[in-house]
Amino acid sequence: MTIKTVGVAGCGTMGTGIAIVAARAGFATVLYDTQEPALERARGQIEAFLRKSVERGKLDAEELPKIMERVSGTTTHQGMAGCDIIIEAVFEDLEVKHALFAGLDAVCPPHTIFASNTSTISITEIAGGSGRADRTVGMHFCLPAQLMKLVEMSPGLTTSDETFAAAWEFCEAMKQVPVKTQDTPGFILNYFLIPFNNDAIRLVEQGVAEPAEIDKAIKTALGYPMGPLELLDLVGMDTQKLLCEAMHGLTNEPRAACPPLVRRMIAAGHLGKKSGRGFHDYADSKTFGA
Repeated sequence: MTIKTVGVAGCGTMGTGIAIVAARAGFATVLYDTQEPALERARGQIEAFLRKSVERGKLDAEELPKIMERVSGTTTHQGMAGCDIIIEAVFEDLEVKHALFAGLDAVCPPHTIFASNTSTISITEIAGGSGRADRTVGMHFCLPAQLMKLVEMSPGLTTSDETFAAAWEFCEAMKQVPVKTQDTPGFILNYFLIPFNNDAIRLVEQGVAEPAEIDKAIKTALGYPMGPLELLDLVGMDTQKLLCEAMHGLTNEPRAACPPLVRRMIAAGHLGKKSGRGFHDYADSKTFGA
């Protein structure tokens, strides 16, 4: 099948980044969120990212309005009915994902592929409540999606070969780099990353070093472009909590359990960059660079 129109469900940091990737690659892109203000905020973030790309010489100025013209938004499932593939980037909660896909299944044509950006929940389980288990596939983008190229592609037990091949081709058409993984908790990246990030949080809890020093050590010695606590501020403490709960619930790996400090930070409203304060303080809540 030929994919021309892409739907992205969820206007958080990840969903907005995925929308940038799709629209920048030339695809008509429909953003879905239940709240109109979330759609407006996402469009503003997309345009701000593209403007920064122009300023840095990474995008021709005349391309910016063309990309923005490809981006539309909707607060209804019906508004996604014309999509050839829909990528969900909503909460890491199986019931939420099932409800979303059930609603979309009722209005989307048979050929529409459902893709999940989940990093911890079984693709097979998500597919089981999608209404089209053979046309559901895992597509886990790296954060921030508009800067990172890797996408973990995961077929569920019921995913057809045709669906996986079409999703893989679409991924390459977006100029991303797909790798195939099995339907296992955390796939490749989060199998390592969730426990690793939790270890960094526990260093802060134990008073071993300040967040800035931990990030500096990791970036300097290991060559990472971003420290673990900087990354966590971009992910958001609320999201990290959900990731930990999902991963720990599936694996019982002690290092995947949510550190108490994360829950305290959520209670204090220190969610990360989106709230202006997490492990680091931020002058603004913009989550995108270029």
